[in-house]
Amino acid sequence: MTDAPVTAPTIEFVSPIMGFAEHTAFHLVPLDEEGTLYSLRAVDGTGIRLVVVAPQKFFPGYSPEIDDETVAALDLRDATEAAVLNVVNIGDDPANATVNLLAPIVINHRTMRAAQAVLVGTDLPLRAPLLAA
Repeated sequence: MTDAPVTAPTIEFVSPIMGFAEHTAFHLVPLDEEGTLYSLRAVDGTGIRLVVVAPQKFFPGYSPEIDDETVAALDLRDATEAAVLNVVNIGDDPANATVNLLAPIVINHRTMRAAQAVLVGTDLPLRAPLLAA
């Protein structure tokens, strides 16, 4: 099975996402009309795909502090240029899906460059239950 042609924006990661060292370019494809759920699909046609979620609907208090190195690497001029997404681990049972709150993906809207930022000095979970809002 092949994916349909993608007209979604291409996101270039300044460094690979953990576990995907050979993939730095992904299409960001919306999976719902609300702009909550997305798919990051590798542009190379390998079928690599991650499900990501905009955290505000599920984790309203989530406001990660992004380190200065990531801010500089993404050339973020202010917070309004940044979008934060979190990787969803669906596993064998979607009812038990979890979200990685410890390592958000930060995207600069202006440059379409992204990075996965590993938060330090926090007790945010690597596997927070994804509960329907």
